[in-house]
Amino acid sequence: MDWMIAKVLLQDGLVTGVIYALMAVSLVLVFAVTRVILICQGEFVSYGALSFALMAHGHTPGTIYLLPVLGTIIFIKELINRFRGRHVMSLLWAFIYFILLPFAVMFGVPLVLETQPNLWVKALLALIIVVPLGPMIYRLVFEPVASYSVLNLLIISIALHFAMVGTGLIVFGAEGWLVQEPFFDGEIELFGLPWSYQKLLVIGLTFLTILGLWLLFGYTLIGKALRATAVNRRGAQLVGISTSISGHLTFLLTAFVGALAGIMLVSFIQITYETGFIIGLKGFVGAIIGGLVSYPIAAFSAIGVAIIESFTTFWASDYKEVIVFTLILPVLLIRSLTTTHHEEDE
Repeated sequence: MDWMIAKVLLQDGLVTGVIYALMAVSLVLVFAVTRVILICQGEFVSYGALSFALMAHGHTPGTIYLLPVLGTIIFIKELINRFRGRHVMSLLWAFIYFILLPFAVMFGVPLVLETQPNLWVKALLALIIVVPLGPMIYRLVFEPVASYSVLNLLIISIALHFAMVGTGLIVFGAEGWLVQEPFFDGEIELFGLPWSYQKLLVIGLTFLTILGLWLLFGYTLIGKALRATAVNRRGAQLVGISTSISGHLTFLLTAFVGALAGIMLVSFIQITYETGFIIGLKGFVGAIIGGLVSYPIAAFSAIGVAIIESFTTFWASDYKEVIVFTLILPVLLIRSLTTTHHEEDE
């Protein structure tokens, strides 16, 4: 291997690594605030990528029907809870959020697609379709069991993963999709390598997303409330912070990050309904190296995982998945030997 090949591999690892970094940061965020190890994070990637790819090829994605279905189920649940005398959100607000808006998306997206919009509008439509699935899933699946143990939440998360994979197969089919039309044409030479504007867009959007999350957590009241919930859920409740709202916002953010990652990634590789799971697992390796606590360590670890994967593909492509996932073993061993166990304070 000469230096030129090494630079090409580093370039590929960096472009893929920023996607893994988004996954790792999302996983750390969800676990810190809700104690949920979100196995189905990769499904937001697949849903976002495939919804965008279908629209880019002139089709209407089947995901437009998921919002009304989930919204109707949640609204019926709200009605049942109201009749049972339980405290629920305002029925008017529930009707607007879970019925009117999902049906507006279902009927509005095909109308917009009939105008033959450009690629940017289709990417925005994909976000509008997929991102609301995050808080809806939290409301329906995780909020009723928010006080359960981490192990129980993990089991529920695994079950949700299988449900979303099956739903993805029904909605998108088994065929993979790739968007060959770039957002930007052309390339520029940097560090002795040609960089397409599409690759620079992916890297730039990733860093802007991470910067936005940093500004949100550091300089806004909502971000500080999420940080407080992550540090001490019970203490946050005592000072008036709603852990329910924190959970909804967290799943909204993680769905946005996952869908955005999928939209960026589908321009480079073919995505199927189950591709997101592997991508999410590689982000999970970075998150574990960060201890599911540190956002910067998780992000940089995920980029390192992608670079190792890139070089492994060149040297031993048959074993690249084995080598990448083996990276987690020494980290778990070291943490098991150095971490003192404490009973969960819930």
